[in-house]
Amino acid sequence: MTRQPLRLAILEAARMLSAAGVPSPRTDAELLAAHLLGVERTKLMMVPLVDPPVVEALHALVRQRAERVPLQHLVGTATLGNVTLSVGPGVFVPRPETELLLAWGLATLEGIEHPTVVDLCTGTGALALAVANARPDATVHAVELDTNALTWARHNIDQQAAAGDTPTRLHAGDVHDPTLLMDLEGLVDLVLCNPPYVPEGTPVPPEVREHDPHEAVFGDRDGLDVVRQVIACGARLLRHGGGMAIEHDDTHGGSVPALLKARRVLCEVEDHTDLAGRPRFATAYRAEPQL
Repeated sequence: MTRQPLRLAILEAARMLSAAGVPSPRTDAELLAAHLLGVERTKLMMVPLVDPPVVEALHALVRQRAERVPLQHLVGTATLGNVTLSVGPGVFVPRPETELLLAWGLATLEGIEHPTVVDLCTGTGALALAVANARPDATVHAVELDTNALTWARHNIDQQAAAGDTPTRLHAGDVHDPTLLMDLEGLVDLVLCNPPYVPEGTPVPPEVREHDPHEAVFGDRDGLDVVRQVIACGARLLRHGGGMAIEHDDTHGGSVPALLKARRVLCEVEDHTDLAGRPRFATAYRAEPQL
C-alpha cells in the first residue's frame, strides 16, 4: 500500500471546498485533516505521508462539508474561551464573534470575588461554561428552554465538571417567564445572553439555514422578540452595579441600545462592534440607587 503526501490530499480537499463555495476552504480542509489524524492543525506538517484509507476518509468528510454540513458538526466540537464544547444536530453552534462578549463579561467581573453569573438562552452552555472555566470562584447559572439544547448543555456541563471546572447550574426555563430565577432577583453580578436575534426572512448561509435550529437563530419579524424579554429579565436579576451584555444582529446597533436605555434602572449603555467592525453586542449596568 503506497502512502500518499498529506499536503496533496489537503490541497485537493481545499479545491473541492472552494468549488462548492465554502468560505475559508483551506482552513476547513486542514481542520478536517487534523480532526481525522487526531493532531493539532499546527502539527499537520509533522505528518508528511498518510495511508490511502486516510485520504479516502478525509475526502468523505470534505464531501459532507461541500454539502454545507457545518464544520463543527463534522468534528463534533466548537470552542469558546478556553472551553471545547460538544456540538451537533439540534443545537446552535457557538460563533467566534461571541468571544468579544465573553471578554467584556470577564473584564466586568474583575475585582469581584465569588461573583454570581447568569447565562440566558445558553444553548450548548458555551458562555456559562467559558465563564466558569475562567472564574472557578463564580457561581454560574445557565438557562435554556429547548429540550434538545438542554441535553447538549447538560452533556457539556458534566464534561467540564469531570475536567475539574466548577459545576454550572442548569435551569430549564423561559425568559418570557417573569418568575424565572426569582430567588436571584437583585443579586446577580453579570448577565450574558446570545439570544435568537436574526429577523425572520433574513438570508443566512446554508449551514445556518439547514442545520441550526430555527428557533435558536430567528427572533420574530424584527429579531427583537426574545431580546426584549432578556432585557426585562436581566434588569430584574442584576444587583446595583451589575453588568449585562446581549449579542444582537448587525442591523440592531441602534435598536438594542435604545431598548436598554428605555429601562430606567439601567445606565452606561454602550454598543460594541465585532472584529469586522459590525455592531454585535450591547452592554449596560444596573444603576446605583439614588440617595
